[in-house]
Amino acid sequence: QLQLVESGGGLVQPGGSLRLSCATSGFTLDYYAIGWFRQAPGKEREGVSCISSSDGSTYYVDSVKGRFTISRDNAKNTVYLQMNSLEPEDTAVYYCAAENARFSLCTIREGPYDYWGQGTQVTVSS
Repeated sequence: QLQLVESGGGLVQPGGSLRLSCATSGFTLDYYAIGWFRQAPGKEREGVSCISSSDGSTYYVDSVKGRFTISRDNAKNTVYLQMNSLEPEDTAVYYCAAENARFSLCTIREGPYDYWGQGTQVTVSS
């Protein structure tokens, strides 16, 4: 079974930071790209960041560039999303997802991702 479990969400004030974790099991993380997605109330789910399996290259949607950092630790089968300078607009349920894309760059399009976590709530409010 391929499993992804997010953790690290919570309530934070504007300008604060959170680090989300995506713990994976049941597959070799080395061969998979990982994406982070989020869904705010009343909005469609959107991709925010991803990290490739091959060379570790990363991509960020414009709204989070300079504030969010994605990283991976293959030995721990875990991917992280460090979120700094959080804004109320970042409030959403955050999901991680896995794509079997060993030799291609990652994408924040939802379609290629086959395996999803259950999500973790991030609330940014004063």
